[in-house]
Amino acid sequence: MKVSIDLLCRKVGMSRQNYYKAHRRRRRKEVDDELIEKLVKVERASQPRLGGRKLYFMLKPEMENAGVSIGRDLFFEALRTNDLLLEPLPASPHTTNSRHSLPVFRNTIKGRRLTGPNQVWVSDITYIRTIEGFLYLSLITDKYSRKIVGYNLGGTLETEESLKALAMALKTKPKGSHITHHSDRGCQYCSHLYVDKLKENDFEISMTEENHCSENALAERVNGILKQEYWLGSTFRNKEQVYRAVEEAIHLYNTRRPHTALNYKTPEQVHRMAA
Repeated sequence: MKVSIDLLCRKVGMSRQNYYKAHRRRRRKEVDDELIEKLVKVERASQPRLGGRKLYFMLKPEMENAGVSIGRDLFFEALRTNDLLLEPLPASPHTTNSRHSLPVFRNTIKGRRLTGPNQVWVSDITYIRTIEGFLYLSLITDKYSRKIVGYNLGGTLETEESLKALAMALKTKPKGSHITHHSDRGCQYCSHLYVDKLKENDFEISMTEENHCSENALAERVNGILKQEYWLGSTFRNKEQVYRAVEEAIHLYNTRRPHTALNYKTPEQVHRMAA
């Protein structure tokens, strides 16, 4: 038996006018949620681990153009409804060989306030797993802009591989600039070859003093972002696949991923504007 609208309204203590108003709101929410789901899935196709806050900032102009005015809480509710919230991933293990007799340097960047790019570059190495064996990704990141200015993917932990990342970064170094190169005390960065190359290019050298991750936190954070948000923490089928994945991940990280610490700008935007 069909229940009349009037009877239904009396049962729930609602006027006929309010019932239709609520119905329209519910229908509108369904339409809004559907649009949000589509927009999020398009962005997640290239950045599968991009979090809700950054998605909200990036997609807000498109949502407003479509007539969807929604706050962050309701946006997260829409993500939850469509099962689009991210599950946390375990942290990746770290590998640094600091047991060596090579000379080390003190930490000169602790507490330093930066005013622009090309003042401090931070370096680190992380591994990427493949069925064929491990590859090692050397990264150099500008501490102010968060832009990856140099990288190299190699098959060993030899100093030569880290020097290739440095060579790429040097191509972006402004003429006459005096940059501090900060790293952990890994043997690659303490090696005579690496130290000599830094001195040759007028770098100040800074290193973690107690091997604490907090003293090289940005470099560690970049490793985590690439592994967790861009799937470099996966096990790849072959090494050739990794080379393509690394290139795409770093391009997206530099040019597409907004950073909370950068007022939701990308590293490339901040690096270019500030420079």
